[in-house]
Amino acid sequence: MPKDTPSKKKKVKKIEARRSEIHGNGVFATAAIAKGERIIRYKGELRTHDEVDADYGDIEEDGHTFLFTLNDHYVIDANIKGGVARWINHSCDPNCEAVVEEDDKGRPHKDKVFIEAIRDIRAGEELTYNYGIVHDERHTPKLKKLWGCRCGAANCTGTMLQPKR
Repeated sequence: MPKDTPSKKKKVKKIEARRSEIHGNGVFATAAIAKGERIIRYKGELRTHDEVDADYGDIEEDGHTFLFTLNDHYVIDANIKGGVARWINHSCDPNCEAVVEEDDKGRPHKDKVFIEAIRDIRAGEELTYNYGIVHDERHTPKLKKLWGCRCGAANCTGTMLQPKR
């Protein structure tokens, strides 16, 4: 390789999607992941809240979503052009968190979401984060069941819905 050609380091793939005991598909570490490591970007089609409401507003909720609220203007719709991160399951005792990286020039359509490790993760361990689902309406038993949590953590609340503020 010529001296002036920068070498390209190949990024080692540390995750894979496969069946999960929590729910359907999940994402698992194939190698150790260190606390604070940025693991993957949550990808999908960038859409306005109105576009998402128009397409999904009349569909009865089923407790399953690939929609990630990015900011007051946009939603990432991983049903369209979604990446592997859409398969990361919710947990009440997560090992990851979703971090919104705001555009440094204040352009909301350029904001991004990354999944980062909040503790060391062992190879073979399933990646999880708290979805932070907020519903304004009353949290009825039916709604809590619809958004039921299956994480199995000792501190499991039984629902993915966040407590009312």
